[in-house]
Amino acid sequence: MRRINMAHIKVEEGIPGIRSLVLFRPETGKPLYDLAQVLLRGPSALSEAERELIAAYVSYRNECMFCMSSHAAAARCLYGTEKKLVDEVLNDMQQSNVSDKMKALLHIAGKVQVLGKEVKPEDIAAARKLGATDKEIHDTVLIAASFSMFNRYVDGLASFTPSDPAVYEAMGERMAKGYVLPPTS
Repeated sequence: MRRINMAHIKVEEGIPGIRSLVLFRPETGKPLYDLAQVLLRGPSALSEAERELIAAYVSYRNECMFCMSSHAAAARCLYGTEKKLVDEVLNDMQQSNVSDKMKALLHIAGKVQVLGKEVKPEDIAAARKLGATDKEIHDTVLIAASFSMFNRYVDGLASFTPSDPAVYEAMGERMAKGYVLPPTS
């Protein structure tokens, strides 16, 4: 089987995405996993599914196929019977069936993905008008900023990106339970 890409650094073969990078350097990987755990599974007014959706949406916009595919899979697991919302957002966020408040938050996330200064007072006012709280806006911006960094980390080192959707489905099931540093061998 041919690999889709070769990492720019020597990481363990066959370990996809960020996992190979955190195994390469656990002292930097652990804080990244801890951050993901707090952002995506810690206390928040946004559901875990909504936070994974923000991560997948930002990763999609950054064209980071590994992060988009894995976080979309986790979001699908967490949305359960409403899992089609994930693909709707990734295909056309404005026409998707997520709430108007979620669309406003995703709009903000998309602006952060481009450049933080792109978020304007009217974007925040629109989200607030639709019921977004300061904490939801904060969490959206932090997830978008963090995932832009994660995307650049994964793609900047050309981390292994599987092409089999079943790999991501299994990954999504594991990720839906939380983020823990993989065991070192």
